[in-house]
Amino acid sequence: MSKLLFSLRNVPDDEAEDIRMILKENNIDFYETPPGNWGISMPAIWIHDALQFNQANDLLNDYQGKRATTQRQIYEQLIKEGKVPGFFDYLQQNFYRFVIHVLAVGLVIYVSIKLILEFGL
Repeated sequence: MSKLLFSLRNVPDDEAEDIRMILKENNIDFYETPPGNWGISMPAIWIHDALQFNQANDLLNDYQGKRATTQRQIYEQLIKEGKVPGFFDYLQQNFYRFVIHVLAVGLVIYVSIKLILEFGL
């Protein structure tokens, strides 16, 4: 029976490709399930053989440890260079989305208060 090794939901393409290469290099049989037409199925990497699952899991844990270290170093380098976007950068890039969200929150608060005052609760 197949076992789930790794969920691919919200995983960067380079990380997924690295995991595929590691499994192929170590001759571990696996298959992938796609997210489906509407993205509601679970995209994942599955291992056919339960005996190979432990080896694959160990390889995956080693890879993720190394990747976490390198990604943390990249992030720290970006912080030192001042290239990490902040709140105002996000606001500048997504101004209209931000305004729509603020208006929606204001509308919900207004309707809630108005209903409470009208019913006298």
